[in-house]
Amino acid sequence: MKEGNSIQFSERQQRIIDIVKEHQPITSEQIASMIGLTRATLRPDLSILTMSGLLDARPKVGYFYTENTMKSHELREISTRKVGDVMSVPVIVEESNSIHNTIVTMFLEDVGSIFITDGKYLTGVVSRKDLLKNALGGSDINNIPVSMAMTRMPNIIYAKADETVVDATRKIIEHEIDSIPVVISGKEGNLEKLIVIGRFSKTNIARLFMEVAQ
Repeated sequence: MKEGNSIQFSERQQRIIDIVKEHQPITSEQIASMIGLTRATLRPDLSILTMSGLLDARPKVGYFYTENTMKSHELREISTRKVGDVMSVPVIVEESNSIHNTIVTMFLEDVGSIFITDGKYLTGVVSRKDLLKNALGGSDINNIPVSMAMTRMPNIIYAKADETVVDATRKIIEHEIDSIPVVISGKEGNLEKLIVIGRFSKTNIARLFMEVAQ
């Protein structure tokens, strides 16, 4: 990490920066080959470095190191922000809702995924792809509950409100999803449950960068 910057870049990310500086323009395939990893493994690192302004990605050309990096106070502002500071209102339906009604909700709310609860606790997440798959499968989506189409716990990626925006952004990039639920812990007997209090998405990330840049 450069002195004065506040985002702590990993050793691998710093190596990527050095490689790009020396060999620019360079493609992600070439970077991966030089480090001995796959493109998929490097994708989160390249995304973070591009968003931070250290790298510039040009289609069909490759990556460049750019001197137009964000100023140290801008990096500090982003690195200290918590998910709870920037999260938006979650779109939630109960698992007994039909797939048809959930599709209507997704259309009206204009979101890519919806969080599913049992009336109180998080039980699943359903994406646009999940709903489309069921709608095209010839099923009676008016009578099938959305619980039949959702991804269930414990296979749900989520964030806590006190996590940093940087850590939550890394989860979105690594798992290639558009949003994650923001949760707090609850209890049901001896079982730990999750209560949805917000939504953290790529849109929240973009808005934060625009806010800080301006």
